[in-house]
Amino acid sequence: MRLHSFHLIRKPATKWLAHSRPLLQPMPLFILCLIVGLTDSLHAQRTPEVDNRFRQASEAMRSGKLQEAAEGFAAIVKQAPTFAEAHFNLGLVREEQGSHSEAIASFEKALSLKPRLRGANLFSGIAEFRLNHLDRALAAVKKETVNYPGDASAWMWLGVVRLAQEQPVEAAEALDKAAKLAPDDLDILYHRGRAHLLVSKDSYGRMFKKDPRSWRVHQVIAQANGEADRHVDAVVEYQEAIKLAPSQPGLHEELGSEYRNLGKIEEAEEAFRRELEIDPYNVLARYKLGVLLVEKGDAAKGKELIEAALREKPVLLHSDYNLGRAEMALGHDTSAAQHLERATTAPGSDPAVVEQAWYQLGIVYRRLHRMGEAQNAMVMFQKLKDEQAESSRSALRRYQAQHDSAGTAPTSPPTDPPADPK
Repeated sequence: MRLHSFHLIRKPATKWLAHSRPLLQPMPLFILCLIVGLTDSLHAQRTPEVDNRFRQASEAMRSGKLQEAAEGFAAIVKQAPTFAEAHFNLGLVREEQGSHSEAIASFEKALSLKPRLRGANLFSGIAEFRLNHLDRALAAVKKETVNYPGDASAWMWLGVVRLAQEQPVEAAEALDKAAKLAPDDLDILYHRGRAHLLVSKDSYGRMFKKDPRSWRVHQVIAQANGEADRHVDAVVEYQEAIKLAPSQPGLHEELGSEYRNLGKIEEAEEAFRRELEIDPYNVLARYKLGVLLVEKGDAAKGKELIEAALREKPVLLHSDYNLGRAEMALGHDTSAAQHLERATTAPGSDPAVVEQAWYQLGIVYRRLHRMGEAQNAMVMFQKLKDEQAESSRSALRRYQAQHDSAGTAPTSPPTDPPADPK
């Protein structure tokens, strides 16, 4: 009888290869559920009795009866010592039982019988990793990636090991490959993010060490402040960067964005215009200036700048919303409705912008005497507004619960984000 030689068996509420330990920090152990099946083998001393016991031991492992599975596979390898798959499954059971050294011995025996047995090098490397034998873990997992370059888990574990070895560049390379093979795997995304974060920190650390007064250093600090919503501090750092590199492309555009976040519209406009003097081909500066002019009431010039930016870069975030507002201000209601309709379904849009798009769409529909559609748009606007309000209340409750559990009361509860699109 011939069954699949290699297949994945999952138990409820378990995940293969979910265990990880970034930067040598231990994490809870999850169930390992990889079980190889029966194959025809030139080396395995196979009999119907061995096949039957193998199936029974595999079923015990599926059911979480690890001791029964261990006893079954141990008896099989004693009776059929060249049965590679039985050695491998015994290794999986030992690994799940926390007997890493015994697991490694079983995996190595399986590999001596079948050097390319899929998963054996990988799980041997995982067991070595859990024993802090990082060099051995690296060697084993590397073999798995060579033998099976399409295995995302192998590349992930190569990245995890390299992270533990404090080699973030090599870790990022491995995890990038894993992400290409399994782009939505949460474990891969987590480790990949950590690896790239460490690479970034290392790069910025070298910058500070090389020249702490460089305009690049001020730019990095400004960007970090902006991402943390410390916009006043971001403005100060961008100003310092501009003093050191007054004609550097990009700096005035970023400064303008921070001014806009602070509601300093005149300063933002001046920064965007200065950016376009330095770099007339800066699409984002042209687009942001256009949006700003629409908001200031110069819809014709704003529309012209937005459309010019879109000719260079056809996909810009919230462009349909902003063009819709420009067309509304110009009295072009049919065109405005078309843009705003697209804005309500544009991928990647800020929820606040989508909410506002429905509101503006309701106004435009009324102007066009499309009263049923106007009513539906306002219903959708109210629905999204209520959902956002409930989300904010839930966030506040979570915030208060966290502080109450710590024995302190919140001093500055979070506020709703502005609905004004960027």
